[in-house]
Amino acid sequence: MTATSTTTGSRMPALLELGQSIWLDYLRRGMLASGELAALIAAGLRGMTSNPTIFQEAIGGSTDYDDALARVAGSSASDFDVFEAIAVEDVRSAADLFRPVYERSNGGDGFVSLEVSPALARDTRGTIAEAERLWRAVDRPNVMIKIPGTREGWPAIERCLTDGININITLLFSVEYYLEVAGAYLAALEARVSKGQPISRVASVASFFVSRVDTEVDARLARIDHPQAKELAGTIGVANARLAYAAFQEITASERWRALAARGALVQRPLWASTGTKNPAYSDVLYLEELIGRDTVNTVPPETLRKFEHHGTVAPTLAGHEETARKRMEQLARVGVAFDDVTRVLEAEGIEKFAKSYTALIETIARKR
Repeated sequence: MTATSTTTGSRMPALLELGQSIWLDYLRRGMLASGELAALIAAGLRGMTSNPTIFQEAIGGSTDYDDALARVAGSSASDFDVFEAIAVEDVRSAADLFRPVYERSNGGDGFVSLEVSPALARDTRGTIAEAERLWRAVDRPNVMIKIPGTREGWPAIERCLTDGININITLLFSVEYYLEVAGAYLAALEARVSKGQPISRVASVASFFVSRVDTEVDARLARIDHPQAKELAGTIGVANARLAYAAFQEITASERWRALAARGALVQRPLWASTGTKNPAYSDVLYLEELIGRDTVNTVPPETLRKFEHHGTVAPTLAGHEETARKRMEQLARVGVAFDDVTRVLEAEGIEKFAKSYTALIETIARKR
């Protein structure tokens, strides 16, 4: 994506009018220095996310970092330390560019996310320690530390939020797990209130993965001889997200939430992740057009954002479809696909994928040094 591809006729401001913020699911040093990111922010971009795969592709697939790696080629720093220094510098620089968005939105937007090591996805204590260390290292109020929404991650999420660390909860695939992390956010805010601590600048998003759900479900449906199997293909990712949004609406309508909102609490927005279309048979902007709703974020790969800016339709599509979504999930069960098993597999695969990217990233740094 080039800076000019979204600066004219951007659809992002129209989405913002409907209550949805677009974040870019990408980070590379060159776009910070070239003015590309600044141009995207001017066009309406509201935040940015990163993960081990993004950093692996950025460092291994560009020359942006060669000078920085050359400078530490003979140092005693480990390859891990070198990567962390690079990541912290990039995230800090991006956060500085987004800082005006953060201030204008009163802490509601303008965030850049940095993920804890995927090796810690099943390690509560290790996750807390790394999240605290990264938060101190970046030292910017508009940064979010990404923690996987695994069972082991739940207490880490609550602890870090209680301590005032902004958290992007990643790798969510089920409404059940979403409700757990939403509860962790509320409990953390209540704990801060009980200690007389402010809550108006503690921020969190709950990142719900979408296209990966369809990839896994479609593969299972293809093996089933049932008349309804074909019509369910490509619909479950959106249906699952819409049910999560319905759960979100119930939470924000509750007395428990209203009591916190009265004290200035920020809503924990659902964030739609994995929104690039993987199946060429589907619309290349499917997961943007079908998930537009108030108090949400869509974190979008650069190419998908470019396509949406070119031919996407902006209209409220998220709310009001709970019953249809629920029927889709019931049909899925009737044809023989166990969605609990789908989400279990996706979580394990997600952790493994990021872990492999992390290993490849460290190997790339070692080779380039």
